[in-house]
Parts: sequence; structure tokens; C-alpha cells
Amino acid sequence: MTMQFDDVIQGRRSIRGYKQEPVPKALIEEILALAMRAPSSMNTQPWNFYVISGAPLDRIRAGNTERNLAGVPHSREFRIGEAFGGVHRDRQVGVAKQLFAAMGIAREDKDARQDWVLRGFRQFDAPVCVIITYDRVLADSDDTAFDCGAVTTALVNAAWSRGLGAVINSQGIMQSPVVREHAGIADDQVIMKAVALGWPDDDFPANAVVSERKAVHEATVFVGFDD
Repeated sequence: MTMQFDDVIQGRRSIRGYKQEPVPKALIEEILALAMRAPSSMNTQPWNFYVISGAPLDRIRAGNTERNLAGVPHSREFRIGEAFGGVHRDRQVGVAKQLFAAMGIAREDKDARQDWVLRGFRQFDAPVCVIITYDRVLADSDDTAFDCGAVTTALVNAAWSRGLGAVINSQGIMQSPVVREHAGIADDQVIMKAVALGWPDDDFPANAVVSERKAVHEATVFVGFDD
């Protein structure tokens, strides 16, 4: 039974622990078809998807982890910007505290914290990774990043509506040469983001975490309305 829209939006959360059960290719195609109804500037549809599973994904996990642990500088292709500060840093720290509390990871437990970082490098051990790329010819367009964000949001919501969990991430694609080699990403594409995808493991504590949201009145200015 298909979920109602409000149920998807209110219920969806980022999933960081997965069952090791395969996800049917036909179901992924169905989810992508829904996601690709997302709006884009002038209908440019700059996005493409590389959907990876099995041995190629294992090779990406291994290469990404090994290079990061060896201190190889990251080679993320999409712009990163400055580190978060102020209230944005506070929110970043806030959700990390929620996750560590759920997992029982103490502040001084360096091994457990390192293991958590490694999970990110491994795409959270999800059975599927969807890599979102965009056409390099549109790389200088501000609309491209906006459009790819829209399709990625639609993707994770469509997945949730079909019982699948997902988490948008960059940890799993930090070493782009590894990703390009094993995913066969074309030269005319820029790697933007990754989405770990699979059936949620309900016994994984972090999956129960619901990140906080600021209130509508904190984010919104109404102009020209009568109270």
C-alpha cells in the first residue's frame, strides 16, 4: 500500500544501518522514475545516476576506506565551502550527539567514534549506493546544484514510500578516483553526492534518531498577509 505524502515527509529519517538483503533492480528503477519528476531549471534535468551494488560497491568501500586511512587528501569533485560555524555548527553537533547517544558512544571512546567514521567511508554497509552526478557542461550554472538537490530529495522520499531507507552522504565518495574506476563514471560527469540505500535494520539504534527541525516561524517571513 502506497504511503500518503504527509506520512512520507513526516516519517522519513536518515538510515545508517541496513539489512543485508538485495534490493530489486526493478524497484530502484521505479524509485528513480518517481524522483526524476522533480523540477529543474528550464527542464534541463542535469542529473544522472550510477547505481552500484555487489562486488563493484565492495571495491569502492575498500578503496575509499584504505585511501582515507592512509591520509590521502580527499578528492571530492563538488564544491565544499568553509566549515560550518555558528548556529549551523550547533545543529551539526546536535545531531551528532543524538546519534552517539543512540549508539551508546561515549565522548572519550575514540575506537567507537573511529568505527562510526569508517561506516561512513563504507557507505554505511548499505547493499546499494546511488551516486548522483551532473553534466559537466553545466558545472558553472548555479541552477545545477539546486536541481540535483531537488532530485536527490525526491529520491530519498520515493525510497521511503516504498519501504526503503536512505542517507545522503559525501563520506562514501571522498576518493573520487576510486569511485570513477569501479563505477565507470563518464568523463563528462561530475560526482556530486551519494545515497546509501537499502532495507532499514530496525535493530540498529541510530535508525530511530529523528533530527530536530527549527519552527516555521524561525525560518519564514510572511509579507502582505493579514494576521
